[in-house]
Amino acid sequence: MSAITATIFCAQSHAQTKPAEHKTTISQSNLAAANEAFRAGSDAFNRNDLKTAHEEFAKLVHLAPNVAAGHAAFGTVLLAEGDPRKAAEELTIAHKLNPADENSTTNLALAYSQLHDYTRAIEYFREAERTQPLTPEAVLAYATALSATSHTAEAQQVVTRALESSPDNAQLHDTLGALLAQQKQYDQANAEFQRAIALDPSLASAHYHRGSLLLEQNDATNAVAELTEANSLVKNNTDYAIQLGLAQRATGDSESAIKTLRTATEQDPKSIEAKYQLALTLQSSGDPRTALPLFQKVEAVRPHDASVLTNLGLALVQTGNAKGAIPYYMRALSITPTNTTLREDLGDAYLQQSDIDHAIEQFRNGLKTDPNNATLHYDLGLALKLKDTPEPAIAELAAAEKLAPDLPDPPYTLGVLYMQLGHFSDAVTQLEKATTLRPDNGDAWALLGNVYRQNNQSDKAIEALHRAIELEPNQPSPHITLASILSEQGDHAGALSERKKAADLSRIAVNRQRANFALDSGSALLRKGQIAAAITQLQTAVAADPTYAEAHLTLADALARQGRNTEARAERQKAEKLLESQPKPTQATSATQPQGEPR
Repeated sequence: MSAITATIFCAQSHAQTKPAEHKTTISQSNLAAANEAFRAGSDAFNRNDLKTAHEEFAKLVHLAPNVAAGHAAFGTVLLAEGDPRKAAEELTIAHKLNPADENSTTNLALAYSQLHDYTRAIEYFREAERTQPLTPEAVLAYATALSATSHTAEAQQVVTRALESSPDNAQLHDTLGALLAQQKQYDQANAEFQRAIALDPSLASAHYHRGSLLLEQNDATNAVAELTEANSLVKNNTDYAIQLGLAQRATGDSESAIKTLRTATEQDPKSIEAKYQLALTLQSSGDPRTALPLFQKVEAVRPHDASVLTNLGLALVQTGNAKGAIPYYMRALSITPTNTTLREDLGDAYLQQSDIDHAIEQFRNGLKTDPNNATLHYDLGLALKLKDTPEPAIAELAAAEKLAPDLPDPPYTLGVLYMQLGHFSDAVTQLEKATTLRPDNGDAWALLGNVYRQNNQSDKAIEALHRAIELEPNQPSPHITLASILSEQGDHAGALSERKKAADLSRIAVNRQRANFALDSGSALLRKGQIAAAITQLQTAVAADPTYAEAHLTLADALARQGRNTEARAERQKAEKLLESQPKPTQATSATQPQGEPR
């Protein structure tokens, strides 16, 4: 028998004895009516007719205001109707009139628990527990209240005691597992979740909790299986859907994650977390343009969340608006001034604005906090290189290489610097290291081929250049270098063929440059609201390079803003086809933390 039902029966027994005690305050007619109201209310409650029970018990407390049982019964019905505030009012009166009624005390604790007034809830749970064992339902609420007030160890003790008398209660095992997981006792927690699932395979919360635990332990594949089961058992639960989306994202299945998270935002449009996780997933899958408005909506609600500000800034940088990103990065930095990765992001944004001095300032400030940060040393070295100060740049790049010998970027950039300075032997050493660490870097192979040529190592140069052409078939420069070597070797036909390939590729590169210029101009006009002028520039961009997906997308946005939806749809379809034919970008790591951490 549940705590609520027990209260009704307990109240009924009180109703049979109390009228004699209150003869001076309740008339005989009222006493008869009160007994009838109690009987009718009890019958209605047992039939789950809460409306009638409500009406009868409201009548009862009016007829017998000093009888605890009436207030207890009315409070119980209010609690069952989902009105914990009014229930608490009635149950408080009942408790004052009859402090010995354990069921009223328990239900009062449940009411405060539902009101999230956990301190009061715990007070009454403790009082009720002193006189009789709590029901499993009450134990679950008690444990929730204790956990919410950081009394996790006590909550664990309460649930463990309850399991001694109810060892086969799946919900209690699930709750104990959740408490153990909070204390990072993952093996024990997993065992409790598995026990709960074995006892009740349809207990969605156990699948959800176990899936969340597996995700925390980086077992994303099995997490997806558990969370999928939880979502199949309970429909339209936004928290469950978000967690499934995170697990799918962790497996690299961005397509499924986006679908799951988009569904979550549709079924719960008010969920900011669903929007945020969808934005992060879109961003990490290479679609910052679609992510950007979602980040902006999240930021409007969470303006002091550094991770939101950081990822919004990143999305702006990724869509070519580094200037717009800087204020968001600055706000995030004011909240987390020791965040070195944020310093890196802000410095990179300054670099994109060609503001090298401010970029150097941010990188150096980051190194004051974390002097062994290889990425910051690399970024600082790159900025110093752009400032034409090669010696300090080499020192920083060498520091980055020493701190992170497995990173391919420091030796690559050092190789470029040494080549520019005419230190070809050093350049070969660094570029060979870069191509070993990252064999798919076509630019590094092309540079290495060039340096081999400068060192009079023609065979190695030809081999490196062929590798560069294989990796970067649209780049003209390796063909030009290869043509020069073949000409020097007397292979004039081969040299002529390579020059022709280079010329054809150069025309394509020039067309892309023209498209980029028109795209930048059109985007700037679009931001200013000059739609017609923007469309003209963007049409120039797609005409210069019909294979440029971003130009088609931006043109689609501009056409849609002018109400030309059919044309906009056509441009989006062109862009989608172009994007489908391109290799998918590698998953970004820094902007896709499962809990939305800053980059």
